[in-house]
Amino acid sequence: MQKRLENSLIVIWTVSFVATLGSLYFSEVRGYEPCTLCWYQRILMYPIVLISGVALFQKNARIALTLAVFSIVGGSISLYHYGIQKLTFLSNSAPTCGNVSCTGQYINYLGFITIPFLALLAFLIIFITSLFMMKWQKESK
Repeated sequence: MQKRLENSLIVIWTVSFVATLGSLYFSEVRGYEPCTLCWYQRILMYPIVLISGVALFQKNARIALTLAVFSIVGGSISLYHYGIQKLTFLSNSAPTCGNVSCTGQYINYLGFITIPFLALLAFLIIFITSLFMMKWQKESK
């Protein structure tokens, strides 16, 4: 049981670390200026790297609820951001996001993979893994 929890923390740390590197690549290497919603997603993803890294080092799986909360809030922002990019009825009523439009799509691989989609996928993996961790902890009691 403990090995599953530790492996789950490794998955969460890896996904959040890759997402963080990806966001930094798009902004610092490719020169894509993040919009306001992208910043909010970063604000919620970056701490997951630190929190899950410390939890992994301490072998502390009780952090699963905290990780789930960060990922559900970040995933909700990502889902909304992806919606205003891809759904016309949402994009027409989207608020202005500052210097960079939140409806803009720097990348659009295969017609549906955008930066908010990638963030949503990362938050979803973290959330589902956190749920499994909480379930396994309940079963072990």
